Amino acid sequence: MNDWLNAVVRLLGANLNKIILLAVVIVIAAVADKLISDLLRRVLDKSNIPSASIFVNLTRVLIWVTGVAMVMQPVFGINPNTIITALGIGGVAVSLGMKDTIANVIGGFGLMLGHVIQPGDLVTIQGVTGTVRDITWRQTVVMTRGGDRMVIPNSVLNTAALTKLTPTTEALATLEFTAKATADPTTISEKIVAKVTEATADLAMEGQSPIVKFTGFSPYGQTGQILMFAREGVLLSTICDRAARAIAGEDWLVADDTSSEE
Repeated sequence: MNDWLNAVVRLLGANLNKIILLAVVIVIAAVADKLISDLLRRVLDKSNIPSASIFVNLTRVLIWVTGVAMVMQPVFGINPNTIITALGIGGVAVSLGMKDTIANVIGGFGLMLGHVIQPGDLVTIQGVTGTVRDITWRQTVVMTRGGDRMVIPNSVLNTAALTKLTPTTEALATLEFTAKATADPTTISEKIVAKVTEATADLAMEGQSPIVKFTGFSPYGQTGQILMFAREGVLLSTICDRAARAIAGEDWLVADDTSSEE
């Protein structure tokens, strides 16, 4: 036991300078990581440059890579040039194996620097509608109204159809209805607006009243739509359900052909 302890003490004594250097570099890198990351987040928030974790993560990687490069030769006896040469030789194999990751990283920078999207934007991507929460190395995170976090690879965003929405269009909910052919459209519109406004008062966006549009005719009668605007956090299906219940049973309504959709 004593021999083992003596061996450890001799090893620590012989490498004390290296251990101290390694500890100092780790502490400096950790402090720099924290301070520079926080500073960068504040600067991005106050500037016109989109703020996303991809920029912060790149800075953190550069800090730690620099720290590792500083201790490789004096602590581990490894020449950094050897590592660089090895990476150069294996670069083709690495790029082939990580082509999806590389495509996602490049795609993320393209999206951000090109101001295509940034955190806070309301978007529709491949049928997914929500608010962009973050753009990371590999993917973009979109939060839907229902609270689901949709993770979409950045490479997909560069090829997929993307629609940027306004708060009003993102909040739009549509309820279809069919009225009797003999009913007066103006009277129906007034009744619908009154009933739906009252029924959805706690769900609708402030200052946005329902809109009634007649779209044509079907074998059942006059077809139309009720356009409503849900406030933030309210599911579009919820406000449609409330409106449908409000007009159910009206004498002008053809109930068998009533349908709703978001």
